[in-house]
Formats: sequence, C-alpha cells, structure tokens
Amino acid sequence: MREKTVIAGIGHTAFGKLAGRSTLSLNVEAIRKALADAGVDKGEVDGLFVKCPTSKFEMMYAQKLAESLGIVPRIGGVWDQGGATNASMIGYAAMAIEAGQCDIAVIALADNPATGTRQAYDKAWGEDSIFGWFGTPAGYAMIARRHMGEYGTTSDQLGAIAVACRKHGALNPNAQLRKPLTLEQYRESRLIAAPLRRDDCCLVSDGAAAVVVMSAQRARQLNLKNAVPILGFGQGQTSWEVAQRVELTTTAAEKSAHTAFKMAGLTPKDIDVAQLYDCFTIAPLMTLEAYGFCPRGKGGQFVQGGRIEIGGELPINTSGGLLSETGMPGLQLVLEGVRQMRGQAVNQVKGARTCAISNQGGIMHTHSTLILGQA
Repeated sequence: MREKTVIAGIGHTAFGKLAGRSTLSLNVEAIRKALADAGVDKGEVDGLFVKCPTSKFEMMYAQKLAESLGIVPRIGGVWDQGGATNASMIGYAAMAIEAGQCDIAVIALADNPATGTRQAYDKAWGEDSIFGWFGTPAGYAMIARRHMGEYGTTSDQLGAIAVACRKHGALNPNAQLRKPLTLEQYRESRLIAAPLRRDDCCLVSDGAAAVVVMSAQRARQLNLKNAVPILGFGQGQTSWEVAQRVELTTTAAEKSAHTAFKMAGLTPKDIDVAQLYDCFTIAPLMTLEAYGFCPRGKGGQFVQGGRIEIGGELPINTSGGLLSETGMPGLQLVLEGVRQMRGQAVNQVKGARTCAISNQGGIMHTHSTLILGQA
C-alpha cells in the first residue's frame, strides 16, 4: 500500500463559534473547498467516509450529506472511533480504492459543540460518576497522575506541550486561539481535574474539515502537483474503560504506530515533523513514547527545552493542534500534515520530507496513525 494512494485535496471552514451553522452545511463547505483544492468535480466522487458528529448523532448521516452535496457515491457511511476516526477513515478509503471499490473518496468531519450542544463532552461516564468521575478530563487526569507516579513526570513538562502548541497556534491566522502562553501563565491557570489545568485541555470548537483521497496513478493522470503520498497507516484499540485497564501508562498507540511505520518502511528517526493528537497534554507526551521517539517514561524530558517547537528536533502540532487551532477532533492534524509535505504551512519545517500523524479516541480507547511523504 505504500505510496499507492495520495491526499489530493484539503479544505476546512473557520474554527470557533459558528452560530446558526448545521453540521451538514459545515461539511458541505469543507468538502467543496477540498474538491476545489484537488481540482476534482463532485460528480467524480464515488466514496464518502464521514465521522458522525459527536454532539448529536444522526442515523443515515452520510446519506444526508451525500444528498446535500448532490452526489451518489458507490460506497459510504458514518464511522465512529472517537477522535481516531478520521485517520482511520483515510486508511479505509485507501484500501477501498486499492480494492477497486471506489475511485475518488472524500473523508469529512463536522461538529458544532461550541454553539450547539456539548452534552457528549461533559456528561457523566458510567456508574463511577457518583464518586466524582465526571466527563473526559477525569479519565485523562487519572492517566496523567499515574504517569507522574510511575515516571516522575511533572506538571511543567505537561506545560511545555501547552506552551509549544500555543506558540505555533499564535502564528496561525486560522487558529481559534491565537494567544501565546508562557510556562508561568500555565502554572497560574486553574485546575480542571488535578493534575490537569485549563491549559492542558483542548478547545471546544465548531467547524469542519475534509480531504480528497485517490490513487497515485489517478493523480498522475490528472497531473496534480500537490498530491501528498500516503506512506503508511495503522490502528490499535484498547477498548477497555480506564478503571478496568491493567496498565494506565501504555496504550494501543504502540501497535498502531508499528503497523504504520512497517508499511512506510521508516523508523521514528526518519520523521521530520509530527502532528500528535493533543486533546489533553498527557496524550501527545505518551504518544511520543509509544511511537518510539523516546523511551517509555522519558516523554516528559523529551518535550522540554524547545525540542518540540519550530526549530527543535521534532516540531509537533505546527498549526496549534487541538490546544490552539481547533478542538475539532483529528482531521485538522491531517490537513496540517499535508500542508507541511507541500511546503505550504505557515510554520513550515524547513526541509520536511516525512510527517507522522496520530489520532486518538475516547479516553485513549482507540488510536490511528498516518504517515505522509513529500508532495
């Protein structure tokens, strides 16, 4: 599968509070822009892969979106692995194209929790809610606390991730939160669920994003200059609730990354830039360990000293990630990876030829990895 498919087009809406916009209208806007970027007419699209809106699930949502777009795809539907869904759908689309089940596929996500309902994000989780286990921050706080206990990870090390993402987002004109953060300001931000502070937690955002996937052969036939090759992809699923897990400091990200790196024929040392899912700062820290960028338990040390900032050894989340660009889960990281591989990013990493992207769902329940090469 290496380099047999490409991401040919990308598009997105504004990010933030978009009052009065339905998820269908947001998806249509992002898809139109992605198709225009690829130079593809909507009538050529015969695959439609859609993440269900987290805030308000709807049956037959992909079919409603196809109707709104005015297309009749051969295959399509809605997928849900939480925040891991988007990178996974790109992998599914690549396999469908390789199997001859579709020719040109669109992958899309839209949600509007900022101006619609955010109940799915702040609801109680299971029977443990009566003991204070309420909402997703509690689960990630439990994992972060365990990592601190096992490896000596500090709050300042989590803060280094928040500072880096906010630094990059401040330079991104499309970012929802364009306000840099100092480590001193991070220390002063209020606790949400100890040890996680406000600035450890991602944004709540309305918005949509989309990508167009096709075979590399089709891209050559269309003479596309900015098609970004997909080098590898993989998945891993924990599936157990946090309270039932044997360990809290390992996740299925390791299996996901191993599959993707093997397909790509690369190692972590070959990666120039990374877009790592940062719903909470502990997530990218543990992903760096799981992907092999640093030894297990050394993620806290790895992120310090500007190593993950532009100009550092491994710049991450160069458009701001979920902590600064948009809290919309996952697909924006793919878009930034494509921009980096095209040499078109606002915070362009000089000479970047490879990009690793992670998507993650639930409370580290699901994981998906995507590795891109230079256009």
